[in-house]
Amino acid sequence: MIKSFFFIVRIVVAWFALFLVIALCFNALGSHNPAPVFFVGCIAMVFVITGAFSHMRRVRLIVGRIDEGTLGNRQRRQIEMPFEAGEAFDLLDAAIRELPRTEHVESFRDSLQVRARVKRPDTYGRHMLGAFDPSRWMGHMRNQILATVTPGDGIGSVTLICEPESGAWSDWFRVDDGTNLENAEAITRAITRRVAERRRNETKANAQTATEKELTVAKLSLLHAQVEPHFLYNTLASAQYLTRSNPAQADEMLGHLITYLRRSLPSVDDTLSMLGDELERARAYLEILKLRMGTRLGLQIDVPEALRITPLPPMMLQTLVENAIKHGLEPKPAGGTVWIFARRDDDTIAITVADDGQGFGDASGGTGIGLKNVRERLRLMYDGEASLAVVANVPAGVAATITVPVSTRPASTGIIA
Repeated sequence: MIKSFFFIVRIVVAWFALFLVIALCFNALGSHNPAPVFFVGCIAMVFVITGAFSHMRRVRLIVGRIDEGTLGNRQRRQIEMPFEAGEAFDLLDAAIRELPRTEHVESFRDSLQVRARVKRPDTYGRHMLGAFDPSRWMGHMRNQILATVTPGDGIGSVTLICEPESGAWSDWFRVDDGTNLENAEAITRAITRRVAERRRNETKANAQTATEKELTVAKLSLLHAQVEPHFLYNTLASAQYLTRSNPAQADEMLGHLITYLRRSLPSVDDTLSMLGDELERARAYLEILKLRMGTRLGLQIDVPEALRITPLPPMMLQTLVENAIKHGLEPKPAGGTVWIFARRDDDTIAITVADDGQGFGDASGGTGIGLKNVRERLRLMYDGEASLAVVANVPAGVAATITVPVSTRPASTGIIA
């Protein structure tokens, strides 16, 4: 109440001083009749006081309180956004451009500033006095906005200023009917809404990524359930046959099977494997197939010892090896050779499985689900920093290469062999 009283008194005193000066000027010019000045001053004072009360009422309606900060024609806000400066600037610029009655917006991205002119509405309709309304005598009926983004450590600090287009001296004589307060509150709400929307989208994207990971796990588990029993059945059947015809070879086959199964057991403390472990599993798998396919299958491995400790998602190398056998060499009557080699190139490691089988030219009956799973797992686990390339081998066959970064350890996804 006290603040409201002094607010009205300040405006009344300012207008009284103005008309007093006008009366003195008339007197100095030789006019000794102050009645016209007095009459105009009384009429103006009525509208000035009425406008001040209307301004206070509207301020209370907008923010629910009246104090020195809300009563002023010039509003300042400090807003912290959890984004880097460029992203915060784009968000701020969009919020200002969508403000109603915005007439002109200037964006200066290098200096992180936005300036705008906003037409002031006739809050309570067109006044019957029109141009004779005292509140229209001091400056233009427009507002302006100046917003600046200050870069910080992962945040953008916005300084928002909403004020009349006229000079600060006009604040002694007229009010803005809370329009700058309304603009400041509207921009603050728009920024808050956009930040919340950005957070919701990020949460939704994270949930979608988690769902994709779970789907990849399910697909991989289904693939294992379809492939491993078939491989185990054939291997055990071959071992049973060899126990009667060639016990030594049967013993060798069972030894490789034990190695394969040991390397295939899921780890309880880490969802990642290493290239060396994956290589031993693939070697055991291929040695079993060599005993079954005989001279139709050749194997060459060239992986430097230093690269065997490279973290690698489990079963990826195995998937490429199985593809080389099933879709490349087994359908080929003469068989062929599987090559496995790894090379480091600056900050990446390339692991290649190649064969000289049927290649792309002949139908191999493959569905592509194995390679699709590898690509999807690489995308999810390395955030786009890893890749799978499948090309034709020379002179025949296919070469599949997994490229992973040296220093980036993929995130745990719950995908285990």
